[in-house]
Amino acid sequence: MAAEKELANEIVLVDIVESVKGKALDMMCSSPVKSFSCSINGTCDYSAIKDSDMVVITAGLPRMPGMTREDLLQKNKQIIENVCDNIVKHAPDSIIIVVTNPLDIMCYVVLKKTGFKKEKVIGMAGVLDSARLRNFIAKELGVSPKDVQGLVLGSHGDSMVPLPEYTTVNGIPITQLMSKEKIKQLVDRTRNCGAEIVNYLKTGSAYYSPASSIAEMVEAIVKDSRRVLPASVYLEGEYGYNGIFLGVPIILGKNGVEKIMEIKLNDEAKQALDKSANITKENIKNLE
Repeated sequence: MAAEKELANEIVLVDIVESVKGKALDMMCSSPVKSFSCSINGTCDYSAIKDSDMVVITAGLPRMPGMTREDLLQKNKQIIENVCDNIVKHAPDSIIIVVTNPLDIMCYVVLKKTGFKKEKVIGMAGVLDSARLRNFIAKELGVSPKDVQGLVLGSHGDSMVPLPEYTTVNGIPITQLMSKEKIKQLVDRTRNCGAEIVNYLKTGSAYYSPASSIAEMVEAIVKDSRRVLPASVYLEGEYGYNGIFLGVPIILGKNGVEKIMEIKLNDEAKQALDKSANITKENIKNLE
């Protein structure tokens, strides 16, 4: 998806298994049909990321049926720390987008392990979670997904915080278009969508929708388009939280996190965000 959007001259896929070379070659063979000139290469050698402007971390064990994102905590921490060592060595000036679960905790690991500025470590969560909510709303109302705007904050997990009052259909709040009961149903399905996909796939987790969400974030940075998007970022007092990564609205541009936007939340939403933040804090304690 990044290649199709012409977001780079070269994209490198790094994995611990050589099948990545075949995946890269397969993608390159679609270039005449998809009309992109970006080079895609697959390798097991981290030196290939030398001087990269951006690094997207998706490495880690996938969720399996019955697993929570938190179940992956210790195992994926070890994997991420090894990845970080190689990023610091080969791409010390890069901006990092983290996708590995549990997302907010792995962002914290990346920040501490790399020593990068907080603006250059960003978690991909809110774009995906908001897209899932927007999809379910569009299907329920029988409208184009293009006309649905949504906002999901908090940690990327069961405690995510969808905000119906900031979710609209071409400017019309969904609270005017459907009942509280229906909104709750769609919100609950959004929270459980990742697990629903895992249960269907059996041997892996979602990849099409996360890929499109990653590409949207990469595009905002590469083109310095200053998009307002929800993402997991390091907070130092914003919304009353310190020392954790949490999903909030940000302005995304060439420097990474250009600005954290603080919006008004009603009491119910603030309580839900507090709960989400506390779960993240507890997981950081378990991590350390």
